Amino acid sequence: MKIAIGNDHAGPDYKHAIVAYLEKQGHEITNHGTDSVDSVDYPDFGHLVAQDVTNKVADFGIVICGSGNGIAMTANKHQAIRAALCWNKEIAFLARTHNDANVLSIPARFTAIPQVLEMVDVFLQTPFEGGRHAQRVEKISCK
Repeated sequence: MKIAIGNDHAGPDYKHAIVAYLEKQGHEITNHGTDSVDSVDYPDFGHLVAQDVTNKVADFGIVICGSGNGIAMTANKHQAIRAALCWNKEIAFLARTHNDANVLSIPARFTAIPQVLEMVDVFLQTPFEGGRHAQRVEKISCK
């Protein structure tokens, strides 16, 4: 699977842990994030991940910032993106099954790395349920 990842200064440790974990499983990762804790602007990285998913360069995206909100809002400005802010594996499961989320947004300041690795697993392994949820997902984007 191809996964694009992006983060601001709140998430380098999270990104490194996720990338190592996913590469060990054989996934191909495109890293759009910073490796520094020096202040940067999260939209710069959120847009790059969203573009990769929109253009089908990546199957899924993962974005990380302090609260997870700003970078999710950025990604969600892209028509084909459904970025879900998740703080546990149960929310990640619902984001995939009910909302067909294609970008996982992680709040680095409110989660622990082991918890995040569980969320990533669930997010990437859970299929969209379809059915009654499909018509709702179709109504999300402004066309």
